[in-house]
Formats: sequence, C-alpha cells, structure tokens
Amino acid sequence: MPLPEQTSWVILAGGQASRMGGNDKGLVSLNNRTMIEHVIDILAAQTSHITINANRNHNKYQAFGTVFGDQIKDYPGPLGGMHAALHTLDNDWIGFVPCDCPQLPSDLVERMSQACDETTDIAVAHDGEHIQPVVTLLHRRILPKLEAFLANGDRKIILLYRQCNMITVDFSDQPNAFVNLNTPEELQQFGKQHESN
Repeated sequence: MPLPEQTSWVILAGGQASRMGGNDKGLVSLNNRTMIEHVIDILAAQTSHITINANRNHNKYQAFGTVFGDQIKDYPGPLGGMHAALHTLDNDWIGFVPCDCPQLPSDLVERMSQACDETTDIAVAHDGEHIQPVVTLLHRRILPKLEAFLANGDRKIILLYRQCNMITVDFSDQPNAFVNLNTPEELQQFGKQHESN
C-alpha cells in the first residue's frame, strides 16, 4: 500500500478545452481565482508533491508550480498527461486530477492511497454512480501497457484500465466532489452558487 506522502500528484491541464471556447480551462476565472488555484488549494492540504501537466501557457502555470508538457503530440488527452508524468516523475505511485474539478474530496490522497495494495495497477475514484477515470492513482508498472496502447492509436482511457488490475475507490459519500466545469455556462452557474464560499 502506498503511503500518501510517497505519492506524487499531477493536475491535468493539457487539454484543448474546446467546450470552453478554446480558453485554457485551468486558467479561466472562477470567483476571482483561476480554476487551477481552487484545485491546488484542495490538493496542497493533502500533499506537497504537486506538479502540473500543461501544453500551453507554461509561463502562467509556472506561477503555481512545476510544469511539464506531453511528449506525444496532437493532444492524446489525459493519457498523454499520464504518459508524460511517468517519464517525468520518479515516484512509483502517481495520482492525477483534472484542472476543472474545483471541489475535489479533502481526503482524496489518503483514501486513494489506502485503497491500493501491492497488486493494484490503477485506482479510480467512483462517485456512487460512475467512475471518474481522470481521478486516479496508478503504479508506474503500467507504463509499457500505456505506451503500447498509445502507439496503437488508442485514446479511450477506460479501455486501457481494463487491461490493468483496476480497483475503484468509493466516494459515494461525496457525490458532488467530482463536478467538472466544461463550458462557460457551467462555470458561471457554479460560480454563482458558490460565491459565498
């Protein structure tokens, strides 16, 4: 079982954000702060090992921490960020969260870590109804499978997970923790609902 302090966590901000009008999702404003700052606040209370995967605006993201880009071109999606992290970071266990989930669980790192054992390849958060495939903790032993998967042109994240020893981690007590904001409308509505927070 990985100890929480032995895990490294990556905020995935490398997507094209086409539904956000092409604006860089991690840098859009939510209640006068960038979206990634909301995510960092939640993670920083749980771990000191936080890096950012981004494919543009590196200079802006560097204000918030260490940044690395995908090694595979043409935006392969979250798997591109996971691939880059496994090549960039030394930890055996690396966790991932998206940059557009501003109310992630406050016990995410501990709960994900405790769910794993030495046979676990990937732990994926489950909100009680659906898995959250981008909120995940994985062991670096999956790298050969991931590289073969990407080389084959595959991009669908859950297909890779099915090739691995995947477990789900129950967060059904916090079903709203994985709200992700994909459009300007969702962002505005969420911001209004949480103005007082």
